[in-house]
Amino acid sequence: MKYSSSVDVPAPTSVVLPFVNDISQYPQWMPLVHSVVPDGDATWSVELRAKVGVFARSKKIRMRRTVNTVHEVVFERSEDDGRSHSPWKLAVNIADHDAITQVTMHLEYGGTLWTAGVLDRVLASQVDAGKQGLCRVVQGA
Repeated sequence: MKYSSSVDVPAPTSVVLPFVNDISQYPQWMPLVHSVVPDGDATWSVELRAKVGVFARSKKIRMRRTVNTVHEVVFERSEDDGRSHSPWKLAVNIADHDAITQVTMHLEYGGTLWTAGVLDRVLASQVDAGKQGLCRVVQGA
């Protein structure tokens, strides 16, 4: 599964960047990210959760920030248990346009738990809802 979505946030990049380069900020604005616990330098234990009707699916993964610049932030699955795991990757591209910051989120998932057609759409809707949440928390900052 690969999904990309963009939002124009009415704020300068300096205000937006703290909300996207630290995944512990995501539960404030991204419904998919249910909880985040620090697990080392630039590494977090992340619980992802999405509802499908009355049911909820959740998955705990260890994420590492692999890129952290003013224009790009990337979080990738990085388990430390020695086993092989399906990839998860969230890449965030940031473009500054005067007082507007364009944020583009790219979500990639290579496993089977979430990819049953319906769940693909649920994950996409969670990312889309996160766009509105990001604008809300940035405006409140």
